[in-house]
Amino acid sequence: MRQPRVGVAILTMGNRPAELGELLDSVEKQSTPASRIVVVGNGAPLPSLPDGVTGVELPENLGVTGGRNAAIATLRELGDVDILVDLDDDGLLIDTDVFTRLVKLYEEDEELGVVSFRIADEQGRTARRHVPRLRASDPMRRGYVTTFLGGGHGISMKMLDQTGDWPDAFFYAHEETDLAWRALDHGWKILYEPELVLQHPWTSPTRHAVFHRMVARNRVWLAKRHLPAPLVPLYLGVWTALTLLRTRSASGLRAWFGGFAEGVRTPCPPRRPMRWRTVWRMTRLGRPPVI
Repeated sequence: MRQPRVGVAILTMGNRPAELGELLDSVEKQSTPASRIVVVGNGAPLPSLPDGVTGVELPENLGVTGGRNAAIATLRELGDVDILVDLDDDGLLIDTDVFTRLVKLYEEDEELGVVSFRIADEQGRTARRHVPRLRASDPMRRGYVTTFLGGGHGISMKMLDQTGDWPDAFFYAHEETDLAWRALDHGWKILYEPELVLQHPWTSPTRHAVFHRMVARNRVWLAKRHLPAPLVPLYLGVWTALTLLRTRSASGLRAWFGGFAEGVRTPCPPRRPMRWRTVWRMTRLGRPPVI
């Protein structure tokens, strides 16, 4: 049996050419080389790229979801890819054996759908929000989880063929959870592997101007698309209460409730409620789909 082949997808808005260059250098240094590397200019022209790197320039910014789907479409056209690795353009692979270890994980388990990397800053710190479980006291604890980190992860292309790609309409926020819920409902596993590290600057999610609106709108869309009907009001009620407790910005709350109303008002098909056995599986993994 041949070794699974790795394809790399990187999105950029053209504002981090130096960081992009360093990331591509770190990809090039991997002991298991990538079969394909695609860089998507999301509504922005691309800088000069190294030989062997395929550039795709989109005429407009399609968001994280649209940009990643453009990369997937290009990788499918190019062929020779079994594992997709998505990387933030301001991230860095410090270790040179990341792809080698990733390939080994997929060789050992045919049901492995997603491998979530650990995101760490230059000092090795991992932010609370970058540990994909409710109890995140130990970012070094490996295990199966119910979602994954967008900045650095591996995805089975076979899984994507079954579940479908990223939800285009989401643009940004909760797109990983949308894909994770579909993966779990199809029987795939999601592994958080803290030994696979993407170095990334310490940032706050609220740096994005659309953060509060997108988070709320997409949270509603998540529930409408994937949850059994009895869980929809419970899930949205829990997150409304948590938002009121956590948010200190009046303007942020106004944007959040505006996004919530937008999510209720607008459709985001298709609706395919997960099975109750998936709800139970997520509960056993430590995160029932009500929080």
